[in-house]
Amino acid sequence: MTIPAFLALAIWLYLVCAHGRFWQSGPVLGVSYPLTHPSVAIVVPARNEAPAIAATVRSLLAQDYAGPFRVIVTDDASTDDTGDIARAIGGDRLTVIAGTPRPAGWSGKLWAVSQGVLEAGDADLVLLTDADIVHEPAHLSSLVARIERQDLDMVSEMVKLACDSAAERALVPAFVYFFQLLYPFSLVNDPMHATAAAAGGTILIRRRALQRIGGVERVRGALIDDVALAAAVKKGGRIWLGHADLARSVRPYTAVADIWRMIARTAFVQLRYSVPLLILSMAGMALIWLLPPVAILFGHGPAFWCGLAAWLLSSGSYLPTLGRFGRSPLWALALPSIACFYMAATIGSAVSHFRGAGVTWRGRTYTGIAG
Repeated sequence: MTIPAFLALAIWLYLVCAHGRFWQSGPVLGVSYPLTHPSVAIVVPARNEAPAIAATVRSLLAQDYAGPFRVIVTDDASTDDTGDIARAIGGDRLTVIAGTPRPAGWSGKLWAVSQGVLEAGDADLVLLTDADIVHEPAHLSSLVARIERQDLDMVSEMVKLACDSAAERALVPAFVYFFQLLYPFSLVNDPMHATAAAAGGTILIRRRALQRIGGVERVRGALIDDVALAAAVKKGGRIWLGHADLARSVRPYTAVADIWRMIARTAFVQLRYSVPLLILSMAGMALIWLLPPVAILFGHGPAFWCGLAAWLLSSGSYLPTLGRFGRSPLWALALPSIACFYMAATIGSAVSHFRGAGVTWRGRTYTGIAG
Protein backbone atom coordinates (compact mmCIF):
# COMPACT_ATOMS: atom_id res chain seq x y z
CA MET A 1 0.00 0.00 0.00
CA THR A 2 3.00 2.31 0.44
CA ILE A 3 3.60 2.94 -3.27
CA PRO A 4 -0.06 3.78 -4.10
CA ALA A 5 -0.28 6.02 -1.02
CA PHE A 6 2.90 7.84 -2.05
CA LEU A 7 1.52 8.25 -5.57
CA ALA A 8 -1.74 9.68 -4.21
CA LEU A 9 0.24 12.16 -2.12
CA ALA A 10 2.39 13.16 -5.11
CA ILE A 11 -0.73 13.79 -7.19
CA TRP A 12 -2.27 15.93 -4.47
CA LEU A 13 0.91 17.94 -4.07
CA TYR A 14 0.79 18.65 -7.81
CA LEU A 15 -2.93 19.51 -7.79
CA VAL A 16 -2.71 21.89 -4.85
CA CYS A 17 0.58 23.55 -5.83
CA ALA A 18 0.64 23.51 -9.63
CA HIS A 19 -2.86 22.94 -11.05
CA GLY A 20 -3.98 26.50 -11.63
CA ARG A 21 -5.06 27.14 -8.02
CA PHE A 22 -8.25 25.24 -8.83
CA TRP A 23 -9.23 25.20 -5.17
CA GLN A 24 -9.69 28.97 -4.95
CA SER A 25 -13.27 30.21 -4.80
CA GLY A 26 -12.70 32.91 -7.36
CA PRO A 27 -12.48 35.07 -9.30
CA VAL A 28 -15.84 36.72 -8.68
CA LEU A 29 -17.53 39.26 -10.95
CA GLY A 30 -18.43 42.24 -8.79
CA VAL A 31 -20.67 45.20 -9.53
CA SER A 32 -19.18 47.48 -12.17
CA TYR A 33 -20.45 49.81 -14.87
CA PRO A 34 -19.03 50.14 -18.39
CA LEU A 35 -17.63 53.33 -19.91
CA THR A 36 -19.18 52.44 -23.28
CA HIS A 37 -22.58 50.91 -23.93
CA PRO A 38 -22.69 48.57 -26.95
CA SER A 39 -26.02 47.06 -27.93
CA VAL A 40 -26.89 43.73 -26.29
CA ALA A 41 -29.31 40.96 -27.26
CA ILE A 42 -30.20 38.57 -24.43
CA VAL A 43 -31.12 35.13 -25.76
CA VAL A 44 -33.04 32.72 -23.51
CA PRO A 45 -33.71 29.19 -24.85
CA ALA A 46 -36.69 27.82 -22.95
CA ARG A 47 -38.24 24.37 -23.03
CA ASN A 48 -40.86 23.46 -20.41
CA GLU A 49 -39.73 26.19 -18.03
CA ALA A 50 -43.13 27.38 -16.81
CA PRO A 51 -42.16 27.49 -13.09
CA ALA A 52 -39.14 29.77 -13.67
CA ILE A 53 -39.56 31.69 -16.93
CA ALA A 54 -41.48 34.68 -15.52
CA ALA A 55 -38.90 35.41 -12.82
CA THR A 56 -36.07 35.05 -15.33
CA VAL A 57 -37.58 37.33 -17.97
CA ARG A 58 -38.67 39.98 -15.47
CA SER A 59 -35.18 40.09 -13.95
CA LEU A 60 -33.66 40.55 -17.41
CA LEU A 61 -36.07 43.32 -18.38
CA ALA A 62 -35.23 45.10 -15.10
CA GLN A 63 -31.51 45.43 -15.91
CA ASP A 64 -30.12 48.91 -15.24
CA TYR A 65 -27.86 48.82 -18.31
CA ALA A 66 -27.58 52.30 -19.86
CA GLY A 67 -27.20 51.03 -23.42
CA PRO A 68 -29.73 49.46 -25.80
CA PHE A 69 -30.72 45.90 -24.98
CA ARG A 70 -33.54 43.47 -25.72
CA VAL A 71 -34.62 40.06 -24.47
CA ILE A 72 -35.38 37.22 -26.90
CA VAL A 73 -37.04 34.07 -25.60
CA THR A 74 -37.06 31.02 -27.88
CA ASP A 75 -39.95 28.77 -26.88
CA ASP A 76 -38.38 25.44 -27.77
CA ALA A 77 -41.48 23.31 -28.49
CA SER A 78 -42.61 23.47 -24.86
CA THR A 79 -45.51 21.26 -23.87
CA ASP A 80 -46.40 23.49 -20.91
CA ASP A 81 -47.26 27.21 -20.70
CA THR A 82 -43.71 28.52 -21.04
CA GLY A 83 -44.37 30.54 -24.19
CA ASP A 84 -47.70 31.96 -23.02
CA ILE A 85 -46.25 33.01 -19.68
CA ALA A 86 -43.36 34.80 -21.37
CA ARG A 87 -45.60 36.54 -23.92
CA ALA A 88 -47.95 37.75 -21.18
CA ILE A 89 -45.12 39.77 -19.61
CA GLY A 90 -45.03 42.01 -22.68
CA GLY A 91 -42.96 45.13 -23.22
CA ASP A 92 -41.11 46.73 -26.11
CA ARG A 93 -37.85 45.04 -25.17
CA LEU A 94 -39.23 41.49 -25.14
CA THR A 95 -39.59 39.20 -28.14
CA VAL A 96 -40.89 35.64 -27.81
CA ILE A 97 -40.41 33.40 -30.83
CA ALA A 98 -41.75 29.91 -31.43
CA GLY A 99 -38.90 27.55 -32.14
CA THR A 100 -38.99 25.49 -35.32
CA PRO A 101 -38.36 21.71 -35.40
CA ARG A 102 -34.79 20.71 -34.63
CA PRO A 103 -32.72 19.67 -37.67
CA ALA A 104 -30.68 16.48 -37.57
CA GLY A 105 -27.31 16.88 -35.91
CA TRP A 106 -28.36 19.75 -33.63
CA SER A 107 -28.92 19.60 -29.89
CA GLY A 108 -32.25 21.08 -28.90
CA LYS A 109 -30.80 23.86 -26.77
CA LEU A 110 -28.32 25.01 -29.41
CA TRP A 111 -30.97 25.02 -32.12
CA ALA A 112 -33.09 27.25 -29.89
CA VAL A 113 -30.06 29.46 -29.20
CA SER A 114 -29.27 29.75 -32.91
CA GLN A 115 -32.80 30.96 -33.66
CA GLY A 116 -32.51 33.55 -30.90
CA VAL A 117 -29.15 34.74 -32.20
CA LEU A 118 -30.62 35.10 -35.69
CA GLU A 119 -33.46 37.19 -34.24
CA ALA A 120 -30.86 39.33 -32.42
CA GLY A 121 -29.74 40.84 -35.73
CA ASP A 122 -26.64 43.02 -35.53
CA ALA A 123 -26.39 43.49 -31.75
CA ASP A 124 -22.78 44.04 -30.70
CA LEU A 125 -22.98 41.57 -27.79
CA VAL A 126 -25.10 38.49 -27.20
CA LEU A 127 -25.87 37.27 -23.69
CA LEU A 128 -26.82 33.60 -23.55
CA THR A 129 -28.56 32.67 -20.33
CA ASP A 130 -30.67 29.76 -19.14
CA ALA A 131 -34.39 30.07 -18.45
CA ASP A 132 -33.95 29.27 -14.75
CA ILE A 133 -31.49 32.07 -13.89
CA VAL A 134 -32.55 35.20 -12.00
CA HIS A 135 -30.33 38.25 -12.50
CA GLU A 136 -29.69 41.20 -10.20
CA PRO A 137 -30.27 44.61 -11.89
CA ALA A 138 -26.54 45.38 -12.16
CA HIS A 139 -25.62 42.05 -13.74
CA LEU A 140 -25.69 43.01 -17.41
CA SER A 141 -23.75 46.22 -16.78
CA SER A 142 -21.11 44.29 -14.84
CA LEU A 143 -20.73 41.70 -17.61
CA VAL A 144 -20.38 44.38 -20.27
CA ALA A 145 -17.85 46.28 -18.11
CA ARG A 146 -15.73 43.12 -17.83
CA ILE A 147 -15.77 42.27 -21.54
CA GLU A 148 -15.13 45.88 -22.64
CA ARG A 149 -12.42 46.89 -20.16
CA GLN A 150 -10.34 43.76 -20.73
CA ASP A 151 -11.10 43.58 -24.47
CA LEU A 152 -12.36 40.00 -24.14
CA ASP A 153 -14.26 37.93 -26.67
CA MET A 154 -16.35 36.07 -24.11
CA VAL A 155 -17.22 36.33 -20.41
CA SER A 156 -18.90 33.48 -18.54
CA GLU A 157 -19.90 32.81 -14.95
CA MET A 158 -20.74 29.90 -12.71
CA VAL A 159 -23.99 31.27 -11.31
CA LYS A 160 -25.04 30.67 -7.71
CA LEU A 161 -26.63 27.23 -7.48
CA ALA A 162 -29.44 26.38 -5.09
CA CYS A 163 -28.16 24.78 -1.88
CA ASP A 164 -31.30 24.39 0.22
CA SER A 165 -32.44 20.76 0.17
CA ALA A 166 -30.50 18.00 1.90
CA ALA A 167 -29.39 16.64 -1.48
CA GLU A 168 -28.17 20.06 -2.61
CA ARG A 169 -26.28 20.73 0.62
CA ALA A 170 -24.49 17.40 0.34
CA LEU A 171 -23.71 17.34 -3.37
CA VAL A 172 -23.96 20.75 -5.09
CA PRO A 173 -20.81 22.36 -3.60
CA ALA A 174 -18.86 19.32 -4.80
CA PHE A 175 -20.27 19.79 -8.30
CA VAL A 176 -18.69 23.26 -8.44
CA TYR A 177 -15.49 21.97 -6.84
CA PHE A 178 -15.09 19.16 -9.38
CA PHE A 179 -15.82 21.58 -12.24
CA GLN A 180 -13.00 23.81 -10.97
CA LEU A 181 -10.74 20.77 -10.76
CA LEU A 182 -11.46 19.88 -14.38
CA TYR A 183 -11.21 23.47 -15.62
CA PRO A 184 -9.13 25.66 -13.27
CA PHE A 185 -10.44 29.18 -13.76
CA SER A 186 -6.99 30.76 -13.72
CA LEU A 187 -5.92 28.52 -16.61
CA VAL A 188 -9.11 29.24 -18.54
CA ASN A 189 -8.43 32.97 -18.13
CA ASP A 190 -4.79 32.66 -19.21
CA PRO A 191 -4.59 33.44 -22.94
CA MET A 192 -1.37 31.45 -23.16
CA HIS A 193 -2.94 28.24 -21.79
CA ALA A 194 -5.06 25.85 -23.86
CA THR A 195 -7.63 25.11 -21.14
CA ALA A 196 -11.03 26.50 -22.15
CA ALA A 197 -14.39 26.34 -20.40
CA ALA A 198 -17.55 28.28 -19.75
CA ALA A 199 -20.64 27.87 -17.61
CA GLY A 200 -23.83 27.82 -19.62
CA GLY A 201 -25.94 29.82 -17.18
CA THR A 202 -24.27 33.08 -18.25
CA ILE A 203 -22.23 33.60 -21.40
CA LEU A 204 -21.67 37.08 -22.87
CA ILE A 205 -20.04 36.89 -26.28
CA ARG A 206 -19.14 39.41 -28.94
CA ARG A 207 -21.01 39.04 -32.21
CA ARG A 208 -17.72 39.30 -34.11
CA ALA A 209 -16.37 36.35 -32.09
CA LEU A 210 -19.44 34.29 -32.99
CA GLN A 211 -18.97 35.18 -36.64
CA ARG A 212 -15.28 34.31 -36.49
CA ILE A 213 -15.94 30.76 -35.31
CA GLY A 214 -18.78 30.20 -37.78
CA GLY A 215 -21.70 30.95 -35.47
CA VAL A 216 -23.56 28.64 -33.12
CA GLU A 217 -23.49 26.05 -35.91
CA ARG A 218 -19.82 25.45 -35.07
CA VAL A 219 -20.90 23.55 -31.92
CA ARG A 220 -24.39 22.53 -33.08
CA GLY A 221 -24.21 18.93 -31.87
CA ALA A 222 -22.39 19.52 -28.59
CA LEU A 223 -24.14 18.32 -25.44
CA ILE A 224 -21.54 20.04 -23.27
CA ASP A 225 -22.19 23.15 -25.32
CA ASP A 226 -20.71 25.77 -22.99
CA VAL A 227 -17.26 24.16 -22.90
CA ALA A 228 -17.35 23.49 -26.65
CA LEU A 229 -18.22 27.13 -27.36
CA ALA A 230 -15.44 28.36 -25.06
CA ALA A 231 -12.90 26.10 -26.77
CA ALA A 232 -13.88 27.44 -30.19
CA VAL A 233 -13.74 31.08 -29.09
CA LYS A 234 -10.40 30.76 -27.25
CA LYS A 235 -8.70 29.63 -30.45
CA GLY A 236 -7.81 33.12 -31.59
CA GLY A 237 -9.63 34.99 -28.83
CA ARG A 238 -9.61 35.76 -25.11
CA ILE A 239 -12.14 34.45 -22.61
CA TRP A 240 -12.86 34.88 -18.89
CA LEU A 241 -14.59 32.54 -16.46
CA GLY A 242 -15.52 33.34 -12.88
CA HIS A 243 -18.14 33.01 -10.19
CA ALA A 244 -21.33 35.08 -10.08
CA ASP A 245 -22.67 37.02 -7.13
CA LEU A 246 -25.27 38.75 -9.32
CA ALA A 247 -27.05 35.73 -10.83
CA ARG A 248 -28.54 32.62 -9.27
CA SER A 249 -30.25 29.47 -10.45
CA VAL A 250 -33.78 28.89 -9.19
CA ARG A 251 -33.91 25.29 -10.39
CA PRO A 252 -34.29 23.03 -7.35
CA TYR A 253 -32.63 19.64 -6.99
CA THR A 254 -34.75 18.34 -4.15
CA ALA A 255 -33.69 14.69 -4.37
CA VAL A 256 -30.42 12.84 -4.82
CA ALA A 257 -31.89 11.33 -8.00
CA ASP A 258 -32.19 14.82 -9.52
CA ILE A 259 -28.48 15.45 -9.07
CA TRP A 260 -27.65 11.94 -10.31
CA ARG A 261 -29.49 12.70 -13.57
CA MET A 262 -27.72 16.06 -13.92
CA ILE A 263 -24.32 14.35 -13.66
CA ALA A 264 -25.16 11.27 -15.71
CA ARG A 265 -26.52 13.42 -18.54
CA THR A 266 -23.03 14.38 -19.75
CA ALA A 267 -20.49 12.37 -17.72
CA PHE A 268 -19.85 9.73 -20.38
CA VAL A 269 -20.06 12.39 -23.09
CA GLN A 270 -17.20 14.17 -21.27
CA LEU A 271 -15.20 10.96 -21.68
CA ARG A 272 -16.00 10.89 -25.40
CA TYR A 273 -17.94 7.63 -24.98
CA SER A 274 -14.61 5.86 -24.41
CA VAL A 275 -14.43 2.76 -22.21
CA PRO A 276 -10.63 3.04 -21.77
CA LEU A 277 -11.05 6.66 -20.64
CA LEU A 278 -13.83 5.57 -18.29
CA ILE A 279 -11.60 2.91 -16.74
CA LEU A 280 -8.68 5.31 -16.42
CA SER A 281 -10.81 8.04 -14.89
CA MET A 282 -12.36 5.66 -12.36
CA ALA A 283 -8.93 4.32 -11.42
CA GLY A 284 -7.61 7.85 -11.04
CA MET A 285 -10.54 8.96 -8.91
CA ALA A 286 -10.19 5.89 -6.71
CA LEU A 287 -6.50 6.67 -6.25
CA ILE A 288 -6.90 10.31 -5.24
CA TRP A 289 -10.21 10.17 -3.35
CA LEU A 290 -10.52 6.67 -1.88
CA LEU A 291 -7.00 5.43 -1.30
CA PRO A 292 -5.99 8.15 1.25
CA PRO A 293 -8.74 7.25 3.79
CA VAL A 294 -8.08 3.54 3.18
CA ALA A 295 -4.37 4.12 3.89
CA ILE A 296 -5.26 5.99 7.08
CA LEU A 297 -7.50 3.16 8.28
CA PHE A 298 -5.41 0.17 7.25
CA GLY A 299 -1.94 1.40 6.39
CA HIS A 300 1.15 1.41 8.57
CA GLY A 301 4.30 3.50 8.64
CA PRO A 302 4.92 5.47 5.39
CA ALA A 303 1.60 4.33 3.88
CA PHE A 304 -0.32 5.80 6.83
CA TRP A 305 1.54 9.11 6.78
CA CYS A 306 1.30 9.50 3.00
CA GLY A 307 -2.42 8.71 3.17
CA LEU A 308 -2.93 11.22 5.98
CA ALA A 309 -1.05 13.97 4.14
CA ALA A 310 -2.99 13.31 0.90
CA TRP A 311 -6.31 13.34 2.79
CA LEU A 312 -5.43 16.63 4.52
CA LEU A 313 -4.53 18.23 1.19
CA SER A 314 -7.74 17.04 -0.50
CA SER A 315 -9.92 18.12 2.43
CA GLY A 316 -8.19 21.48 2.70
CA SER A 317 -8.65 22.14 -1.02
CA TYR A 318 -12.44 21.77 -0.57
CA LEU A 319 -12.74 24.38 2.19
CA PRO A 320 -12.91 27.54 -0.02
CA THR A 321 -15.80 26.05 -2.02
CA LEU A 322 -17.62 25.05 1.16
CA GLY A 323 -17.12 28.59 2.42
CA ARG A 324 -18.65 30.03 -0.73
CA PHE A 325 -21.78 27.97 -0.14
CA GLY A 326 -21.85 28.74 3.57
CA ARG A 327 -21.39 25.09 4.48
CA SER A 328 -19.60 23.75 7.53
CA PRO A 329 -15.92 22.80 7.07
CA LEU A 330 -16.89 19.40 8.47
CA TRP A 331 -18.37 18.58 5.07
CA ALA A 332 -14.78 18.17 3.86
CA LEU A 333 -14.70 14.93 5.82
CA ALA A 334 -17.39 13.56 3.52
CA LEU A 335 -15.55 14.34 0.29
CA PRO A 336 -14.44 10.71 -0.36
CA SER A 337 -18.06 9.54 0.01
CA ILE A 338 -19.29 12.34 -2.25
CA ALA A 339 -16.64 11.37 -4.81
CA CYS A 340 -18.04 7.82 -4.72
CA PHE A 341 -21.44 9.20 -5.67
CA TYR A 342 -19.99 11.09 -8.64
CA MET A 343 -18.04 8.01 -9.72
CA ALA A 344 -21.19 5.90 -9.58
CA ALA A 345 -23.13 8.48 -11.61
CA THR A 346 -20.38 8.47 -14.24
CA ILE A 347 -20.55 4.69 -14.50
CA GLY A 348 -24.34 4.97 -14.66
CA SER A 349 -23.97 7.39 -17.56
CA ALA A 350 -21.88 4.81 -19.45
CA VAL A 351 -24.35 2.02 -18.66
CA SER A 352 -27.22 4.12 -20.03
CA HIS A 353 -25.26 4.74 -23.20
CA PHE A 354 -24.55 1.05 -23.83
CA ARG A 355 -28.14 0.12 -23.05
CA GLY A 356 -29.14 2.40 -25.92
CA ALA A 357 -30.85 4.94 -23.66
CA GLY A 358 -28.51 7.71 -24.79
CA VAL A 359 -28.66 11.11 -23.12
CA THR A 360 -32.10 12.25 -22.04
CA TRP A 361 -32.73 15.87 -21.19
CA ARG A 362 -35.85 18.02 -21.30
CA GLY A 363 -37.85 15.21 -22.83
CA ARG A 364 -35.40 14.57 -25.68
CA THR A 365 -33.01 11.66 -26.15
CA TYR A 366 -29.66 12.03 -27.91
CA THR A 367 -27.47 9.16 -29.01
CA GLY A 368 -23.98 9.45 -30.42
CA ILE A 369 -23.84 13.24 -30.35
CA ALA A 370 -20.46 14.74 -29.52
CA GLY A 371 -19.54 16.41 -26.26
